[in-house]
Amino acid sequence: MQAARARFEVTARESTLPLTAEELRASLRDFDLVLPTLGDLYAAEVFADVAKPRARLLANFGVGFNHIDVTTARAAGLAVSNTPGAVTDATADIALTLILMTARRAGEGERLVRAGRWQGWHPTQMLGLHVGGKTLGIIGMGRIGKAIARRAHHGFGMEISYYNRSKAEPGLPARAIPLDEAMGADVVVIAVPGGPTTRHLINAERLAQMKPGGILVNIARGDVVDEAALVETLQQGRIGGAGLDVYEHEPRIHPALLQMENVTLLPHLGTAALEVRTAMGLMAVDNLIAHAEGRPLPNPV
Repeated sequence: MQAARARFEVTARESTLPLTAEELRASLRDFDLVLPTLGDLYAAEVFADVAKPRARLLANFGVGFNHIDVTTARAAGLAVSNTPGAVTDATADIALTLILMTARRAGEGERLVRAGRWQGWHPTQMLGLHVGGKTLGIIGMGRIGKAIARRAHHGFGMEISYYNRSKAEPGLPARAIPLDEAMGADVVVIAVPGGPTTRHLINAERLAQMKPGGILVNIARGDVVDEAALVETLQQGRIGGAGLDVYEHEPRIHPALLQMENVTLLPHLGTAALEVRTAMGLMAVDNLIAHAEGRPLPNPV
């Protein structure tokens, strides 16, 4: 905020909730530049309602931009930027957090202790999956996928395989395989971008390709996974569990997921570290300044 105010006349919202329908339209109508976040849904109808937008840039605070109809934005004369790179390591850390919490039943164990139901250690209490040496299937080997692979391979000796739509260079021993084979790993992590091309990429058919006892982790976008299909798969006991940081209808969570002990649920913590969020904000401001000065955007979408 200090960096933005040093360069622009800034109007800041007090609310942390997503922009309302009227606020979305007013942002295009009343401001030169807008710095939105992932909950601010700039759908096609928003642009359709503002015939001649004053705004010329949506400098998105975050790497994911599936909440913005980029094609329609461009047609309306707006550029769109994002904040790649700043989020990579923090998001990869959350992926490993979810892997470990789900495999070792950490959430379930904490609830047991807090409820006063723990009766002490015994040899067969809460036996989970030891991740060391297990197979990891990464769906999406971009910056974040590679950071997850490094942590899993060097930290836990996991055997890495991955599915990526284009050729990738993981920088460590890893096999590029078809999606159906990648789904058969002991642990599967979803790390693809959001958007129409990946919506429900992980559907009932893909979930059926997971091994019994397999763990699904999603740190990408919620709608990449068909949540209803995931619930059914978990209810039928066809996989071992799931670790989720994102949800299809965020912040609403499927009621059945809330009742499942073998599911770890986090409130979209992927980039939730002060230095990371600061770096994201400064990157967004860099895009605003570049646009204002007529320079190429550092991070165009």
